[in-house]
Amino acid sequence: MIFVVLGTHELPFTRLLNEIDFLIEEGVIGEEVIVQLGHTPYKSENMKFIPFMTYAEMENYYKKARLIITHGGTGSITSGVKMGKKIIAVPRWKKYGEHNDDHQLEIVRQFYHSGHILYWDDGFKLKEVLEMADSFQPREFVSGREKILTILDDFIKKNV
Repeated sequence: MIFVVLGTHELPFTRLLNEIDFLIEEGVIGEEVIVQLGHTPYKSENMKFIPFMTYAEMENYYKKARLIITHGGTGSITSGVKMGKKIIAVPRWKKYGEHNDDHQLEIVRQFYHSGHILYWDDGFKLKEVLEMADSFQPREFVSGREKILTILDDFIKKNV
């Protein structure tokens, strides 16, 4: 199953769904596609749409998914990265009226360069990225939380 996450931003993100719909029609995608739709108005018989979900529902779909295709929001990306999931991130772009600025592109590129995700950009086709995802092994997520706690603990011990 492919889980598609569009987030909750009020601007529509039909560009991604149009491409997925096309790839289903072409037979490139043959498995179930479930979409967390948010505020994007879109209809298709090829996908199952759920506008909004609770955190527990989202987590359940993340766990079940073979592949996650998500917008470029930090929370949506890190949820999958922490689970070791294969992720294709697609930043919402200002030039397409999908967001107010292009901060998602910066986020997506950082996760890509760290080896955690793949991403789809204007320079290539989603079909190509889906093919790359088959052999992609995401880099394991390592939290810096423990290191920060150790530094704070050492500081407190030395200064209190």
